[in-house]
Amino acid sequence: MERLGHEIISLNIGNPGLFGFRAPETMRLAMIENLGASEAYCHQKGIFPAREAVVMQQQARGVQGVSAEEVFIGNGVSELIDLVLRAMLNDGDEVLVPGPDYPLWTAAVNLNRGKAVHYPCRPEDGFVPDPQAVEALITRRTRAIVIINPNNPTGAVYPRAVLERLARIAEKHSLVVLADEIYDQILYDGAEFVPMATLVQDTLCATMSGLSKVYRACGYRVGWASFSGRLRSAGELLTALELLSSLRLCSNVPAQWAVQTALGGYQSIKELTAPGGRLHDSRAAILDAVNASPYLQLQAPLGALYAFVGVDASALPGFDDQAFALDLLEQKHVLVAPGVSFNVPYRNHFRITNLPHAATLRTVFQRMDELLATYAAGAQADTGAARVVEAAGRFK
Repeated sequence: MERLGHEIISLNIGNPGLFGFRAPETMRLAMIENLGASEAYCHQKGIFPAREAVVMQQQARGVQGVSAEEVFIGNGVSELIDLVLRAMLNDGDEVLVPGPDYPLWTAAVNLNRGKAVHYPCRPEDGFVPDPQAVEALITRRTRAIVIINPNNPTGAVYPRAVLERLARIAEKHSLVVLADEIYDQILYDGAEFVPMATLVQDTLCATMSGLSKVYRACGYRVGWASFSGRLRSAGELLTALELLSSLRLCSNVPAQWAVQTALGGYQSIKELTAPGGRLHDSRAAILDAVNASPYLQLQAPLGALYAFVGVDASALPGFDDQAFALDLLEQKHVLVAPGVSFNVPYRNHFRITNLPHAATLRTVFQRMDELLATYAAGAQADTGAARVVEAAGRFK
């Protein structure tokens, strides 16, 4: 459609750089100043200053027993997800993954010969998991549980009590906790982020984060995995992960020099999420537009860069998220991600990012309501026609 000259508003990917966000200047300067030290391969786990910066952040948050030896730097968190699962899984091993999920987790489990088992995070529960329902899914083949907090795609931020119960369940069943915390500082309305590693003591916990979201540097491709908890029983897994890391020699070296500056410097993300900040105002525009719509509903996101918007099934019976996404693209030139792509059983949700300016988002929701109004009119026409046919049958 773009090749035909159409201007598409793309809301399907959380890519800050495409919406005018810049990484902090200090990070760019750190890379430039260390270019001379970036031309050789580094250690397969990453450069020491970057790994030590992750350790310092974890220690400042109250995580005990972490050293640079338990930190791996990767080409984004995506690579580390793949490497950790490849090191961990045997054929048929199960991994508990939230539903809705960040689809890369499900794909990576399946590609590494495992089975993704989705535990429900229902809209009516604020997209927060029920620990009892999670535990009911555990079998003898379950190896790990994925916890995405703050959550993508829903923006849910899990309460401490829920995370504590999930930690105890993981410890009880000796599950590895895979904590995807890439949005850890993107919070709204006073939401509290609780690092999973501060709660997990008697099993292994892998905390995954990076520069992509909080520091608006997706293209730098720098992520990390920090292991804590019951490290004494994790030697075989960590050795396998180091061997796999060696297989690709090392991750991108120049951008690793930005990690220490990013984690130890001024956290500018707080300006963006505070009242008056761009992310705060864009989120507010989404909430206002949904509240004004006769067709849409939303559990207000408390973190991350997304809104997982629902469509009122009573107002639009038979609504299909994938058909809607295609219609919205072709007729209104707006691109969203249908909810079904996030591994949920229902078909009345879609995900958008709040990265655009508030004015753009107001335009987007106006176009959405126009399309949904045509759906509603069509449904009313179909209902009216059916009643006419039914009446004619009675008087035949």
